Amino acid sequence: VATGLYALGTRSPALASLGDGDYQLQTAAGEAFNRDSFNGHPSALFFGFTHCPDVCPTTLAEMTAWFETLGEEARDLKAYFVSVDPERDTPEVVGAYVAWTGHVTAATGSRSEIDKAIKAWGVFAKRIATEDGSYTMDHTASVFLLDRQGNFTGTIAYREDAATAVAKLRKLIAADS
Repeated sequence: VATGLYALGTRSPALASLGDGDYQLQTAAGEAFNRDSFNGHPSALFFGFTHCPDVCPTTLAEMTAWFETLGEEARDLKAYFVSVDPERDTPEVVGAYVAWTGHVTAATGSRSEIDKAIKAWGVFAKRIATEDGSYTMDHTASVFLLDRQGNFTGTIAYREDAATAVAKLRKLIAADS
């Protein structure tokens, strides 16, 4: 699905409004996070959760490497991690989870507001019970790319080749700069 989203880009009327919605989240620093948060700079947006065993830490490590590769080119690029598990992911928890990256802003909110954001972005997120009585979350693993006006322009797939991912980010950064 992620590849199809990238190929279609904003040429598809359905994808042109991707992300539109009235969700009100907050960053780990307590700042408002909503659709307007993407305006004025290119953005990379990832949905995940802090108890994720592999996809989320891998994606955060890849995002960090992209910033390191881009260096000064990434000065206007913003990266966001939005929790799909607000029951466990408080602002403090998500903030600590992404702090090591030096580049990613974490956001969370109430279950109802997270559900609004998930719906707005067409993200898949489902709670799955585990044998130990806890749970994990299945979720979309792609990073959404947004231009300076906050419009969806494509994705970076989970474990996509680093050179390809950086090329997509360079194209995103260069657009309208």
